[in-house]
Amino acid sequence: MFFPQARRWEPVQLNRTVPHRRSAVHPEKGSALTERRALDGVVVLDLSQVYNGPYCTLLLAQLGAEVIKIEPFGGEPVRWRVVGEQQTTAFDLLNGGKKSLRLNLKEPRGRDLFLRLVARADVVVENFAPGTLDRLALGYAVLAEANERIILASGRGYAATTPQAGQRAMDLTIQAVTGVMATTGQPDQPPTKAGPAVADFFGGTHLMGAVAAALYQRTVTGRGQHVEVAMQDAVVPSLASSIAGYLDSGGTLPERTGNRHGGLAVCPYNVYPAADGWVAVLCMTDGHWRTLCHLMERADLADDPAFASPPARVAQMDKLDEIVAAWTAGRTRDDVVDRLQGAGVPCAAVRGLADVMSGPLVGADRMIRPVRGADGRPSYAFGSPLRLADSAPPPAEGAAALGEHTEDVLAERLGLDAAAIRELRDENVV
Repeated sequence: MFFPQARRWEPVQLNRTVPHRRSAVHPEKGSALTERRALDGVVVLDLSQVYNGPYCTLLLAQLGAEVIKIEPFGGEPVRWRVVGEQQTTAFDLLNGGKKSLRLNLKEPRGRDLFLRLVARADVVVENFAPGTLDRLALGYAVLAEANERIILASGRGYAATTPQAGQRAMDLTIQAVTGVMATTGQPDQPPTKAGPAVADFFGGTHLMGAVAAALYQRTVTGRGQHVEVAMQDAVVPSLASSIAGYLDSGGTLPERTGNRHGGLAVCPYNVYPAADGWVAVLCMTDGHWRTLCHLMERADLADDPAFASPPARVAQMDKLDEIVAAWTAGRTRDDVVDRLQGAGVPCAAVRGLADVMSGPLVGADRMIRPVRGADGRPSYAFGSPLRLADSAPPPAEGAAALGEHTEDVLAERLGLDAAAIRELRDENVV
């Protein structure tokens, strides 16, 4: 196998100059830290919609990329879903820090404007139904002709090598076809959709990783490429416990195991009642188990050979679940969590959304950030789970109004004057 010769690192040549930002003090090391972010200077044209693609571009924006969200005249579907004239919180959560350009790609002049933007961009992200870009005469070959360094990132439902390639897909259908629904719920109940949109967000996260890899590879090859991530493929590794349990048991393991371990290979591992709600408790190691026994004042269980190994405990899962539930039921969630976490046993209170929205996940530098919506109303935006020690954290920014940056983008990036932009508006191009 050939590996390219290692080369000295050189700065990426981007399509625009990034102004220097003042330095800050690294909060942990006390050293100078630039306020530039990892992807400063990268320009992303975002054609994506709903959750999958927009989460990819949100992560890119939070890493410093300039993301220009290109929307049809009515806006992307999630903007107005459910609440009509008011921009939805779902849209705000996933589109903070992006510019909004309204552009009619079905009109020849709109297509030409887009290709002019492509010539000055680094990445195009889309998650349209298969074949949509080709029908718009904007497939990868066309984009690469406009800019050989362009990276086209496509979020797909199904991989091109599967029988379902080309089929329409949404999070629900991917959960259905990959086994997520079959492995979610109680053993005696029907298959159940997972609460979160796991396929959309797993796919979007992997798509962001593919973009980052392609940007790096471009520094070696000097050219862009087409990258694809299928939600179907992105979800499958998360089924590791269920797939392993199925294979190791010769297919006899129940598909749905409720709140127990997906492969029924760990015990205790469940959600147990507390005096004021529920707690999740699991003992991954023999040490966890012995510690739990002492906290429950059941040294007899810790010393019992019948429970001395993971397989032995799994064999008596029902009995052990009853014992743990009897102990947790007489205590509050916080008491159980304090005792177990204080002793190093994994445990957490089951929190509802009301608890989450009033808890530590909400805040100016947290994962759910209070912001102002485009119309000035209070709203929220997601923070970034990606924390780079040598990059400034992303600011808390609300989502733009539909077409809010149309004039700025056309003037700054394409050099159009006010009269030309007004003409484009009059002809329903922008």
